[in-house]
Amino acid sequence: MNGLRARLDFVALWLRERQPDLVGFQELKLDDAHFPHPVFESLGYRAECLGQKGWNGVAVLSRQPIRVTGRGLPGQESLGARLLAVEAEGLSFTTVYVPNGKSVDHEDFPRKLAWLDALAAHFESSHSPDAPALLCGDFNVVPAAIDSWSEAELAGEIFHTDAERERLARLGRWGLCDLYRELRPGERAFSWWDYRGGAFHRGHGLRIDLVLATGSARARAQDARIDRDWRKKHQGLVPSDHAPVVVDLD
Repeated sequence: MNGLRARLDFVALWLRERQPDLVGFQELKLDDAHFPHPVFESLGYRAECLGQKGWNGVAVLSRQPIRVTGRGLPGQESLGARLLAVEAEGLSFTTVYVPNGKSVDHEDFPRKLAWLDALAAHFESSHSPDAPALLCGDFNVVPAAIDSWSEAELAGEIFHTDAERERLARLGRWGLCDLYRELRPGERAFSWWDYRGGAFHRGHGLRIDLVLATGSARARAQDARIDRDWRKKHQGLVPSDHAPVVVDLD
């Protein structure tokens, strides 16, 4: 999202146009006291948030009643407000904002790997792969070569390392599948483009925003797509550098 304050009108416009039932936000960059509940209530949504002043922050919107089951990733609180889990729409629904890591040589990179290890351990200990569950968010990991604009140039760089991909694979072995790749196995598409250098128009993007599902949730999935059109300006409003990822469940 790259800051809810800066994107609120744009997000509200997207909600009116697309009418989703359940939404996961990441990178709010505001604390709980400043979360704009009245705006979302006026659009028909209940909201729960885990905010942080100026950084990070996650939230969930739902048209139906919502019950919080987890705030924050246990043992990783020092890295900020990055996980919110709820029960809504007959699902366990978790939204995450995985640490960026900055570069493979930066001290934040091993912290990112530890955070992803903790995420996998959390799901292994507190969830069942047989229950309907979705784990969505900005993972800051490119799952495979097809998900990068240039694996040849970027292999081994941040988002493209074997170490990061192995952490995603661990979630897969536990029982979570990447719904976009499951439903569109050969399609090359991206969800994030740098603001700089005309990356969007040059097609220099990455698919780092994922919706992962357990088997019973996967069985309900009809479609998964990246709402690329909403990476463009609408009514003069500036978008995030991420495009929404949308999943249809029956």
